[in-house]
Amino acid sequence: MTTAAHRHPAPTASVPFRKGQEGYDTYRIPAVVTSRQGTVLAFAEGRHDSGSDTGHIDTVLRRSTDGGLTWQPLQVVCEEPGQGTAGNPAPVVLDNGRIVLVTTHNAATATEQKILLGQVSAEETRRVWVQHSDDDGLTWSSAREITADVKKPDWRWYATTPGHGVLLRHGPHAGRIVVPCNHTTPPTGTDKGNEGKYNSGNSILSDDGGETWRLGYLDENPDGYVNVNESTGTELPDGRLYLNTRNDATSPGHRADAYSEDGGESLVKPFRPQAGLVTPICQGSVLALTDPEVLLFSGPADPEDRALMTVRASEDAGLTWRPAFTASGLPAAYSDLVRVDADTVGLLYETGDFSAYSTVTFQRIPVTALLRR
Repeated sequence: MTTAAHRHPAPTASVPFRKGQEGYDTYRIPAVVTSRQGTVLAFAEGRHDSGSDTGHIDTVLRRSTDGGLTWQPLQVVCEEPGQGTAGNPAPVVLDNGRIVLVTTHNAATATEQKILLGQVSAEETRRVWVQHSDDDGLTWSSAREITADVKKPDWRWYATTPGHGVLLRHGPHAGRIVVPCNHTTPPTGTDKGNEGKYNSGNSILSDDGGETWRLGYLDENPDGYVNVNESTGTELPDGRLYLNTRNDATSPGHRADAYSEDGGESLVKPFRPQAGLVTPICQGSVLALTDPEVLLFSGPADPEDRALMTVRASEDAGLTWRPAFTASGLPAAYSDLVRVDADTVGLLYETGDFSAYSTVTFQRIPVTALLRR
């Protein structure tokens, strides 16, 4: 008799980033891609002094040439001068092998609250940069600022994804890079600007391999019901772009989603609640598999707490969802999904025994374990 263990390879896990190692207090904000050579590139924020979202933060990388079983030494990919923040990594792999990385920077003293309240200068506030690697992630170009092209002057907060970007492969926009982002619009009336209703969404687009960038869709609807926050996207097999966002407002489930039929230029409809994905208030990740055709979502499954990291699956392009794989019942927070190879999906996520921020762990999941049984 054939057992389930014989039918499906066992999931395996490794730890590319562990709290207190390699000169960093905490690692957060994972993003992961697989290069054209099959190398898994795991990115994170290396936070020097504490787990705080503000301060001396670098974008760091570890590479794996064996599918995420073992990891090469840590690399610092991007730093902000003056011991500021360089984070929210959004990598994407092009067909020619180039790896493009978009990050968001701010000064070390520019806290999120100060930025939301408009209390920082243009040099201190959130700014957007891009760089690339042409040697499979071994070395990287200097970062180049693109803020003026992708962020309106009156926007306050700004963040790329976090997680992988999207390279479109179908239709008239094949080859386009799409990076879902979020921002806040300036307040009106007597509001201060740190009210959640000003959270908004946008995409940034490049049609020339990351050389030039421009804004795509905007979702700005300060109604306090769905207010777009950290966003993620993937291209569906039919060529549509599926987008999913953290929602801190009052709609059910803390998730919302949307579709684009023109490569991220606009949305078919504004983001609407996705009550089939119940999560705490937290970032998540989506990934569409083409063989087999299934859409995946990763995020904590506990409705209130950041815990119970679960991959959920949809066979109808995001209309309905089912649990597909539970990594553990432990604390868990941010995550990113990647296709490692034909047989394996990778899940890079924050987790730990007593804190979600003790490690960034890489979980190899057999594709067969994600399919409907």
